[in-house]
Amino acid sequence: MLLHGGSGSWTHWVRNVMHIATYRPVWVLDLPGFGDSSLPAGVADADGLVPYLADILETTFTGRAVDVMGFSFGGLSAGLLAADYPSFVRSMVLVGVPGLGLFSPTLALRGMTPHMDLAAQREVHRHNLQAMMLTHADSVTEVVLDMQQANVARDRMRRRRIARTDILAQVQARWTCPVHGVWGEHDALYKGTLSQVPEVLTRLASFHVVPDAGHWVMFEQVDAFHRIVDALLVPSHINH
Repeated sequence: MLLHGGSGSWTHWVRNVMHIATYRPVWVLDLPGFGDSSLPAGVADADGLVPYLADILETTFTGRAVDVMGFSFGGLSAGLLAADYPSFVRSMVLVGVPGLGLFSPTLALRGMTPHMDLAAQREVHRHNLQAMMLTHADSVTEVVLDMQQANVARDRMRRRRIARTDILAQVQARWTCPVHGVWGEHDALYKGTLSQVPEVLTRLASFHVVPDAGHWVMFEQVDAFHRIVDALLVPSHINH
């Protein structure tokens, strides 16, 4: 099961789904509050999503433990799920996750103003994608801008704050499954702190850094990302 990042949808995995599906079944969904999934009443952040994700797993897989790969906010949600419902998660791959207390102090993101036309809005999206998600300007294509515009417009959980805490570091002692980490070398959330990730996430069985990639590592350096996760996800390598 693949869980996308904040202000996103399943399309964060658009370059990965069919590849992974060549060797195992893949479930990719819009997290509650994003994409085409409604926001449950009273839910304001990743911790509030946990019982709903558990219900999804229990209903879909009838109690069988599954392998979960989560990107950014989706990885934060997966980590909280694995802490509260350890029997539901067989293995976990965390991709550029927050919640470690290592956030870079500022991101030069821009906001929208009420009178912006569509062209100006797209320039804001272009700037924000380069500032936070992607390393190379040519990674921000018109198709990527279309995806970002559609995803941000459907983000119903705008006031998220838990990502800036060290919540995952706090709950990792309750994880019972193998856990692996994959980060982009130039992840904007971890400027100057990337080397500290395995020091904080002491439960990681392995930690991988993809060269020449930003936060959205599985999109920007897709082949290098697949070489890493294929070894972690192929059925013969998973302890049944």
